[in-house]
Amino acid sequence: MTDMITRAGLSIDSRLATFLDTQVLEPLGRDVQAFWQGFAGLLADFAPRNAALLAKRESLQAQIDAWHVERAGKPHDAAAYKAFLTEIGYLVPEPGDFQIGTRHVDPEIATMAGPQLVVPILNARFLLNAANARWGSLYDAFYGTDALDAAPARPGGYDEARGAAVIARGRQFLDATFPLINGSWAEVSAQSLDDLENQFIAFGALGGEELVGRTDKSLILGHHGLHVEIVVDRNHSIGRNDPAGIADIIVEAALTTIADCEDSVAAVDAEDKLLAYTNWLGIIRGDLSESFAKGGQTLTRTLAGDKTYTATDGTAQTLKGRSLMFVRNVGHLMTNPAIRLPDGSEIPEGIMDAVFTSAISTLDVEGHGRFGNSRTGSIYIVKPKMHGPEECAFTNDLFDAVEDLLQLPRHTIKVGVMDEERRTSANLAACIHAVRDRIVFINTGFLDRTGDEIHTSMRAGPMLRKGAMKGSDWLKAYEARNVAIGLKHGLSGKAQIGKGMWAAPDLMGQMMVEKIAHLRAGANTAWVPSPTAATLHALHYHQEDVFAVQKHLPEPMGLDALLSIPLAEGTNWSDAEIAEELDNNCQGLLGYVVRWVDQGVGCSKVPDINDVGLMEDRATLRISSQHIANWLLHGVITEAQVMDSLTRMAAKVDAQNAGDPLYVPLTGNEEGAAFSAAKELIFKGVEQPSGYTEPLLHAWRLRKKAG
Repeated sequence: MTDMITRAGLSIDSRLATFLDTQVLEPLGRDVQAFWQGFAGLLADFAPRNAALLAKRESLQAQIDAWHVERAGKPHDAAAYKAFLTEIGYLVPEPGDFQIGTRHVDPEIATMAGPQLVVPILNARFLLNAANARWGSLYDAFYGTDALDAAPARPGGYDEARGAAVIARGRQFLDATFPLINGSWAEVSAQSLDDLENQFIAFGALGGEELVGRTDKSLILGHHGLHVEIVVDRNHSIGRNDPAGIADIIVEAALTTIADCEDSVAAVDAEDKLLAYTNWLGIIRGDLSESFAKGGQTLTRTLAGDKTYTATDGTAQTLKGRSLMFVRNVGHLMTNPAIRLPDGSEIPEGIMDAVFTSAISTLDVEGHGRFGNSRTGSIYIVKPKMHGPEECAFTNDLFDAVEDLLQLPRHTIKVGVMDEERRTSANLAACIHAVRDRIVFINTGFLDRTGDEIHTSMRAGPMLRKGAMKGSDWLKAYEARNVAIGLKHGLSGKAQIGKGMWAAPDLMGQMMVEKIAHLRAGANTAWVPSPTAATLHALHYHQEDVFAVQKHLPEPMGLDALLSIPLAEGTNWSDAEIAEELDNNCQGLLGYVVRWVDQGVGCSKVPDINDVGLMEDRATLRISSQHIANWLLHGVITEAQVMDSLTRMAAKVDAQNAGDPLYVPLTGNEEGAAFSAAKELIFKGVEQPSGYTEPLLHAWRLRKKAG
């Protein structure tokens, strides 16, 4: 049983209270007793408001369900549907013309364009890797992935043919980004760094204006607001055989990283939350480290230092060595037993995250960190899963109260709004208006957005197959409107307009072909699954000037396409097609749930039904579970078919995890926590709030942890 202590009427896990007292409040010089009194008062105000917002979600959903049931068997009437949504308050009036007023925003967010990582906050090693992904080796990224056409000739050791292909590809990048007046980078021969610098000044296409400066072993070049470091080292195994002595090309990659307390983690109690907050403290203080075994050695990873260089005017300059860090709090839905309110109920977890992560981040604002995260004195919090402008306004008020509690200037806490619920998409301008003086980020998330699309219209009829959803009208409208509305209200040059994750970390060649579309659609950041992917995706931001693209995009379109429902009207699937869709959903669901429930792994590369590794988190689970529940509700499939698929796919998932010593097989353990959770996610899917998977996952994970 966890030891609990009482502070200001709150019952708090003793480890969590001690952590905040000694590691955060005391170094900040804050009065500990006054903090807890203030926190209790904040909860008394905001916990009931939080509950009321959740009740409104359920009320609106019940009315939408009833509307569809009443019209069962009739063609969908788009005009009547839109009028109905307006009548019940699901759609709200558009605000008048306005521009966001956010101030004191770091350039990585406001005026630079580049990749963004999202990383589980519970995994210190991954967190360090992501924070250090501000700079990445282009040579390593091409050598180790399929982004390079040439395949390795042999495993192990150095493949000279592949190395030569990597170098050639690097020169192609330099030719495209920093073209020379005469000839190609592939033809450059230099005896020294000085020689290379002189040649670039003489023969660079802009007369060498892209040259920013140099170190003792490299040239620093600039393009589209990003930096590229050309490393010259004749003592390096690559550089000594290179005509120009170039040993590597280092690119500025992950400008920003989101440390995630939400979809990519399994955090269900005080123990898990303490680890999350401890890792965030390590990032903010700059002393996070992680030791691990690799190749028979023990390695220790720490945060990277800054890059220092001499500018062309002779002055000493510094480039940040790490990503600018956001922290993603949880949404409004879940509670956590780490703290109990005076009536014995669990604390709303989103409120706890807001206070604790902001308190930790105040160490950065007040100069207690080794490196410093924000150079403008801001705290960056991504807030997911908000439904409409009322919930955004609640977050704005909550952040006001947290600033007052922590004695921070107004709007120190900035917010990133995830546009991943349909009520937010349909009212996006009003959502932005509700946080207009602190917004720094809007982002589309196809996965959660699709899950919400299915659940909102659950009773309208059977949905298209998941793959077909990507070509549906609502999705095209959703992606286009997110950018257009953000631009209309002044986000360009002040905030990020982002797009979602590339989910296949092993398919970098395909990513390099497809993901540039995000930039061409006007997004000045997009999510990638690894530091290597960030390095490669960074090349897209040299190919396209996103801020120039944004100037020529159309005005926002209306709501009609966005409110279209992806129903499979008139579609007659074959038995084979139905079985294929069901097996695909069940395999992905089981492959994710078994790691979440049994091992507490919230995000990992999970093999799909074709054994292709995909990054899975709760958003992917939400789609799979809701899609099966929808087809089950409308008689496309039967409960017996679902159980048959789950049983067969359990055997496949077991085989895919055979090499994991911690894995507990699903087959033969059908009454265990993981298989039971998977069944409930399907058979209780219709009744889950907004189709979210967290309530069931948390319950089964807590049961598993309790033994």
